[in-house]
Amino acid sequence: MGLLSNDILLKIPSHHATLASNKNMLVRISSFILVSTIAMAVFYPERLFYVVMNKPLLWIGICLFYSVFSVYPQEFLYRTYFFARYRVLIKNERWFALVNATLFSFAHVMFGNTLVYVLTFVGGLLFAYTYSKSNSLILVSIEHSAYGIWLYTLGIGHLLAFPG
Repeated sequence: MGLLSNDILLKIPSHHATLASNKNMLVRISSFILVSTIAMAVFYPERLFYVVMNKPLLWIGICLFYSVFSVYPQEFLYRTYFFARYRVLIKNERWFALVNATLFSFAHVMFGNTLVYVLTFVGGLLFAYTYSKSNSLILVSIEHSAYGIWLYTLGIGHLLAFPG
């Protein structure tokens, strides 16, 4: 069966993996929301929630478009395909995650922003961890969407090529 089969594109993790992965993922997302909101309030208070308050329809459209047409394809390529294709080449899990996160970060080089490189590298590590534990494209896409949408909601979407 090929990489484009429905069982890989829509794979739902097992019950036990889902409970553990969801709990860990929710803790990570909650921590990210708290820390990033405080950082924005301190360093960029004028941008905090700018798009949500001034352009709510744009915000909704970007959130939907981003999740479906940006996150899902990225996660398919950088997690599902990459893990299936290259896992046999790098046996050490930490090195494999580092390579995956580095390549994911390099994919964002077009933004020309150090903060974007750092965020995508750390995000790549988190997404590699989630995918390695759950083996679920849907779960890792939800996590990726949550981080990206929250950054856009906070007001730094302009760094990530979102309008606003």
